[in-house]
Amino acid sequence: MSNLTFEEINLLCIYDGGSRQKTVAALKEMRGVLTDEDQALRELTDSALEKLGSMTEDEYSKLELYPDFDE
Repeated sequence: MSNLTFEEINLLCIYDGGSRQKTVAALKEMRGVLTDEDQALRELTDSALEKLGSMTEDEYSKLELYPDFDE
């Protein structure tokens, strides 16, 4: 399974669609409205999408997508 960063996990928590496929779709939709000022978010989203692309649906379902506010 791909090693997701803390920031990527938090992004997935926000855009989790209940499945890998739906989450990918939600991230792509969000990415489509980013402006030039959103470069850092674009890079984070691209990184998360790349890792999701190499992940199976089963691997995705095992992720603990709960925001960690303590870090």
